[in-house]
Amino acid sequence: MPGEGKWVDGIMKDIFIVEDDALIAMLLEDMLADLGYRVCASAPDLERALATARDTEFDAAILDVSLAGQSSLPVAKLLDERGKPYLYATGYGTAPDGSSPSTLPVLQKPFQLSELEQAMKRLTEA
Repeated sequence: MPGEGKWVDGIMKDIFIVEDDALIAMLLEDMLADLGYRVCASAPDLERALATARDTEFDAAILDVSLAGQSSLPVAKLLDERGKPYLYATGYGTAPDGSSPSTLPVLQKPFQLSELEQAMKRLTEA
């Protein structure tokens, strides 16, 4: 059933979204639901993103590169420490300087549902 979560190897894929634009966050949540994923947490700024990344259980994350002018790199570093896969979704074209070399390719905004689907597939296979 749609919206119940994406099962990969018996594990539901709960996604954490870090996005400062509320409309983009809502659109991303809808697109993920269309693909069978469930957004279990979201954060619009660096402070809340760090707290959520540290204290919440999720399977993977999608990070906006710039959060109201602040880099999301500290969140990415925390996700690396926790062993959580993530990808960047950005209109800036590249991951922030200092990003982990293992970071998956950047999802360029604006993106289509099919592009998100491919990025999520690569993320779940990582």
